[in-house]
Amino acid sequence: MRTLYLECAMGAAGDMLTAALLSLVDDVPGFVAGLNALGLPGVSIEAAEKEQYGITGLHMHVRINGEEEHEHFHKHVHEHDHENEKHHHQEHEHFDMDSIRAIIDALPVSDKVKSDIHEVYTIIANAEAKVHGKPVELVHFHEVGAMDAVADVAAVCLLMERLGADKICASPVHLGSGTVRCAHGVLPVPTPATAEILKGVPCYGGDVSGELCTPTGAALLKHFAGEYGPMPVMRVEKIGVGIGTKDFGRCNCLRAFIGETESSSDTVLQLSCNVDDMTGEALGYAMEKLFEAGAADAFFTPIYMKKNRPAYMLTCICPEAKEEDVTRAIFRHTSTLGLRRTVCRRSVLERKEYTAVTSLGNVRVKCSEGYGVKRVKPEFDDVKKIAGEKDLGVAEVYERLAREINNG
Repeated sequence: MRTLYLECAMGAAGDMLTAALLSLVDDVPGFVAGLNALGLPGVSIEAAEKEQYGITGLHMHVRINGEEEHEHFHKHVHEHDHENEKHHHQEHEHFDMDSIRAIIDALPVSDKVKSDIHEVYTIIANAEAKVHGKPVELVHFHEVGAMDAVADVAAVCLLMERLGADKICASPVHLGSGTVRCAHGVLPVPTPATAEILKGVPCYGGDVSGELCTPTGAALLKHFAGEYGPMPVMRVEKIGVGIGTKDFGRCNCLRAFIGETESSSDTVLQLSCNVDDMTGEALGYAMEKLFEAGAADAFFTPIYMKKNRPAYMLTCICPEAKEEDVTRAIFRHTSTLGLRRTVCRRSVLERKEYTAVTSLGNVRVKCSEGYGVKRVKPEFDDVKKIAGEKDLGVAEVYERLAREINNG
């Protein structure tokens, strides 16, 4: 399985992610030329080699009307008292979310990339809205910061499409520590927006003083990374290095590894028991409770017990960590007096779910792959909905979706 692993030992920023992923493509100048041809207002993008503490990688220069975001901030930092802030707002254009959406909709990119850009920027906007206590539609982004973020997000989404990884995972995210000066003043690290975005994501502080993970970097990781942890066992084909702007006394880089991983295997428990004195309704209710308790799968098998009594054998598969919860649920919701336990080693196909844009509408697609096998199947609930709305047969919807999804 083609796997992309992002090492975020020095956090993540949009430009660092762009540079690391760009290092993995064959035609860097051609890809950068394509980015500059997107027509983002006032945006120019340049990739340059950079060495920091003995490590060489790519560094991105994203300029808005000839000015990079960090240059703009230092140039105007003195304007953030009350009177100068008023002047600052008059002199420089601001964008609301409707303006940002219009810019994204106009980009000459695929529907999938456009959807990814929208979703990532929405993560950023929702976080900003929450920390500032206002609706998303009332959040305004400064011209330089807004276009810098859109450029980074668009670049990363296009690179993800180009690389075509089946699985994207990342290390826990290093946030940095201390404080950082921004347009709103001096804020703690991580900034409130970054902290909001990274809810549920493994992350940590450290001895590096400064902001290592930006809201844009956090949103890109939140959208694309399916899991976090150590680097998986993989045969690495290429390594990309993206070097940031700041010097923290060590190499400020994000590394991207792409290669092949084997399909995974794990250990599960198989719990089983015989039941001969429960109604069908009670058995159905018991199964619902087993799934709520953490069962991965459960099923009934018709059997005959002593004296030829018809009965059912309940088989329940669960992770080892859920053994106690599932065992309690079996004893509570069935009439069994005993339970059998078997440890099973299983091989599994890697599974993921994504939304495909088709001529019949957006459809959730389940994809499983491994051991030389790849299966793609539209979510039945979406197929059923389309069949009803379009007055089509389910088989016809499946056939049309299969053609579009497989060709896409």
